[in-house]
Amino acid sequence: MARATLETSFGNIIFELSPNIAPETVRNFTKLAKSNFYDGTLFHRVIPGFMIQGGDPNTKTPNKSKWGMGGPGYTIKAEFNSRSHLRGIVSMARANDPNSAGSQFFIVTTDSTFLDKQYTVFAEVVSGMDVADKIVNLPRDKNDCPNQEAKILRVTVSE
Repeated sequence: MARATLETSFGNIIFELSPNIAPETVRNFTKLAKSNFYDGTLFHRVIPGFMIQGGDPNTKTPNKSKWGMGGPGYTIKAEFNSRSHLRGIVSMARANDPNSAGSQFFIVTTDSTFLDKQYTVFAEVVSGMDVADKIVNLPRDKNDCPNQEAKILRVTVSE
């Protein structure tokens, strides 16, 4: 089973990828990770009792007004599946259009089953939920942006 290791400024988070339920999403995430796309990006949205979101290349710049709007320059088709959004699930973030995901993803820190079959689940955290918990509880501004940088230093995928 392929795994992704996110080295963050708070410690490592390891996902087990799920190509059996979201093959194109896993392929896209792996491609982006292997091209260093995620390296140096931030978890730009943290909501205690819900999730942490990252994967936006715009977070490499200090212009917070653009954070949450960036992607790889293309979108991928949704792959909704039966996996429930329970604590530790990794899912693709998107705009209103279900087929608008690109690079942004979120890690569920508290069961959020209201998201089921509306967002593409593509991985599950197998190690490092304590790190996600530290990040989700950082003090934040009115836009849910952490006041302290929670940086993704490097993402590696091992098959």
